[in-house]
Amino acid sequence: MKFINLEKKVWQWLLLILLAFIWGASFILMKRGLTSFSNMQVGAMRVFFAFIFYIPLIIANLKKLNRYNLKPLLKVGFIGNAIPAFLFATAQTEISSSLAGILNSLTPIFTLVVGLIFYSSRVRLINTAGLTLGLAGAVGLVISINSMNTIRVNDWYAIFVVLATIGYGINVNEIKYKLTDLDGVAIASLGFLFIGPVAGTYLLFSDFSEAVNSPVFRESLFAVSTLAFLASFLAIILINILIKYTTAIFAASVTYIIPIFAVFWGVMDGEMFGIIQVIWSAVILFGVYMVNMKKNLPVIKS
Repeated sequence: MKFINLEKKVWQWLLLILLAFIWGASFILMKRGLTSFSNMQVGAMRVFFAFIFYIPLIIANLKKLNRYNLKPLLKVGFIGNAIPAFLFATAQTEISSSLAGILNSLTPIFTLVVGLIFYSSRVRLINTAGLTLGLAGAVGLVISINSMNTIRVNDWYAIFVVLATIGYGINVNEIKYKLTDLDGVAIASLGFLFIGPVAGTYLLFSDFSEAVNSPVFRESLFAVSTLAFLASFLAIILINILIKYTTAIFAASVTYIIPIFAVFWGVMDGEMFGIIQVIWSAVILFGVYMVNMKKNLPVIKS
């Protein structure tokens, strides 16, 4: 593990890009899952399957749970993981996977706002400018994609994605400022300790008759299982580790790169992607670069 040094910028960026690649694929996986299962079933299965993967880590880290970190872990579990899983699955019953991935880039904005208001965080002007530039790139990307898409969607369902990104913003700050005594693996596993049984109970009383009779049942089940392992197990451990080694804003800026990979997976699924989308993607990446700048520049604080 000496080879991988997250104190170095290059490894922080590589981990950021890997996370974006994984989460960029999660929207297509949700789309595939929804072909057989309901939105509530997809959300619950994502959480419960991830909980199963976490069980060995939960057992190993259970001794770290105490009355001081209980409340933050409950917030991480429910606000940062469970509720967004249901919100995204609900949103994608009406909006495209690419659009959901792009709207996810609102997370750094809410991370900044929540951090300033509730956690007394400090943010430099250049970082704020980077957030603005990244958001502009994301907006440009979604507009350019929508102009190429002739399928009508219910835009109101985008509100569910916005609510999910607020939850992510709270989650990132809670990990950065309230769970300093725990490593990323412990935070991820203990967070799922509380939400896994709740999701499992819902599934126990859920009607799967329609899903089982679907001609693509196995494909949908595989998609949701893969979603749980990659997006809710592996990626959450990695993002929690990244938060520990960087800033909350930098870690949250992964959501500005996610649209690039979300569109990539969309292209693999038959969607269109042109030179305009490449330009907006470059704007997003430069915005992320500005978010990570730490030199002697003016600071904004709450």
